[in-house]
Amino acid sequence: MVEQNKGLIVDFKNTRIAFEHKSNSDLKKAAWLFKMMNSPTLVNLGSSLGLKALQWNLPFAKSIIKKTIFEQFCGGTTLEKTQKTINELYNNKALTILDYGAEAKSTESDFNTTMSETLKAIDFGETNISVPVVSSKITGLARFALLEKFQKGEPFIDKEKKEWENALKRIDVVCHHAADKKVGLFFDAEESWIQDAIDHIVMMMMEKYNKTEVIIYNTFQMYRHDRLQYLVKSHEELKRKGCLLGAKIVRGAYMEKERERAKEKNYPSPIQPDKKSTDADFNSALQYCLENYATISSCNATHNEFSNYFQAEFLNKLKIPNDHPHINFCQLYGMSDHITFNLAKGGFNAAKYVPYGEIKEVIPYLIRRAKENTSVSGEMGRELKLIKEEIKRRKL
Repeated sequence: MVEQNKGLIVDFKNTRIAFEHKSNSDLKKAAWLFKMMNSPTLVNLGSSLGLKALQWNLPFAKSIIKKTIFEQFCGGTTLEKTQKTINELYNNKALTILDYGAEAKSTESDFNTTMSETLKAIDFGETNISVPVVSSKITGLARFALLEKFQKGEPFIDKEKKEWENALKRIDVVCHHAADKKVGLFFDAEESWIQDAIDHIVMMMMEKYNKTEVIIYNTFQMYRHDRLQYLVKSHEELKRKGCLLGAKIVRGAYMEKERERAKEKNYPSPIQPDKKSTDADFNSALQYCLENYATISSCNATHNEFSNYFQAEFLNKLKIPNDHPHINFCQLYGMSDHITFNLAKGGFNAAKYVPYGEIKEVIPYLIRRAKENTSVSGEMGRELKLIKEEIKRRKL
């Protein structure tokens, strides 16, 4: 944890600012929820039972999920219902990055629905001053196996050629609309065996739409040992073509899956040898983006206190305004409020990543959120400790 005091740029220990937006009852409810999620056994059991209850259409299932984990980590079931969350965040000086939370789609109809929802989210962002960016996944617009086949360099059959054309058309429609409405568009990083295909597509979109301002962003997972190098390469290539780079910097979300697959298929793991290496590359990536902020718009998307403080301090060192549009921070909605709201209060561009959608659509996201967080060392413990400190400060 970063040591902080009143003389420092931002104080992540200030729980009053962190939880100002929560009522006493909301705070107690969050304490209960994080206490439950601190137990991997309870999370696994709850995830399994929750899925079955939804599959069986049990009347109480949606209600329980909505009142607990959904309200903690999602903005609403529809765009319109997310407006209340967006307003609450903005009242506390925090921005919103919208994400249509439906996952694991595989049909052309599903992909067209995701495209339609993303276009609506972009329109919604245009009318909300506090929604500068919408997030999307390439696998929400193109079939996973098709991306994998493209990455392997295997020839498409005629049917697949048409499918690839349709996928590129959908992605281009979304990017064109984002550019037209001047709303940023993040494309998430995914598994390494389709990431080259994603990189290829997103680079094409950045070349097309990032000529005078940054609209399209690729995501760089720093738990991969080759991503720092790829970040620099992407920037240099776009600069040569007179374009700007959009870079969302993350540590990564598929570590166990990546290592298992590498072992199973007997190829070198793309994952860093240890956390220290990931942290070093992550902070080096931040520094590179900040030093090149004129031609890179970056988002520091992490819950790591040191990396957030590192960026805030580096901004100060370079005498870059806290609210420069090319320099951003982001944390997941429902987590790390002590980081987001203290940064926001300090005048930085701090945002919450806010998924939305019907409960049955976002349940895979919610289960992953709960399971990932129990496995992250100290993550749930830190959230619970801070909430308890604020409860004590309020003398509840």
